[in-house]
Amino acid sequence: MPLHDWNRVENWDGVHLLWIAELLRWIKPRLPEGYRAYVGTSPRMSIGAPTSKADVSIRAWPRAAHPGDRPSEEVGTLPEGLRPDIEVIVDTIESDAALFVEHGGWLVAVIERVSPRNKDRPSSREIYLTRYLAYLHDGVNLLLIDVLPHPYGFSFADTIAAEIGLEQPPTPTPFAVSYRVGEPVPGEGRFFAAWRRPMTVGQPLPTITLPLTVNEAVAVDLEATYASAASDAYLD
Repeated sequence: MPLHDWNRVENWDGVHLLWIAELLRWIKPRLPEGYRAYVGTSPRMSIGAPTSKADVSIRAWPRAAHPGDRPSEEVGTLPEGLRPDIEVIVDTIESDAALFVEHGGWLVAVIERVSPRNKDRPSSREIYLTRYLAYLHDGVNLLLIDVLPHPYGFSFADTIAAEIGLEQPPTPTPFAVSYRVGEPVPGEGRFFAAWRRPMTVGQPLPTITLPLTVNEAVAVDLEATYASAASDAYLD
């Protein structure tokens, strides 16, 4: 199934969730012995300019009628000197699902797919850029997939390359990029490898490498996994 034009993202949430499940189904049987793949979530609270749909909805506790009265939903009572200055209910915290691969209890690789809220404002872009770079700095291999064109002129692939000093041609969205963090080089940093797969709306998606180590990797068929997710989301 060719890549859709995601200038309109009404159906993105469904494809986004289904795609991570399809990626998991693809990768698990292809992992070498001793590796484990699973989907996990990392809660994120976004701070910045308001959007049409808030990332976090907050409301205050109702004021108690008498000193010492507590709302029935609240559990626990702290001594006077330890009570918070403000207490709120967080109705919704957006969670990002990522695919993690571990070996021997160590995280070795991650697949992240970019959502609109990951880059809809400067603060969001900074938060998620820091997250992606943290994987690499910690020696975790990363496959990053971004099929969403907005905002035009911004690319996580280009920003990551600039931050780590990687010389590469511009990589505008849509794209998939994969990074392998290798062994340290005494006095010179670490070996580093990258795979770039630009995408085109209306064309099949590419296959890209998910590195596990410098000697082990899994070929990820983005077309097959995306097609299954889009089909299940009732996209033609």
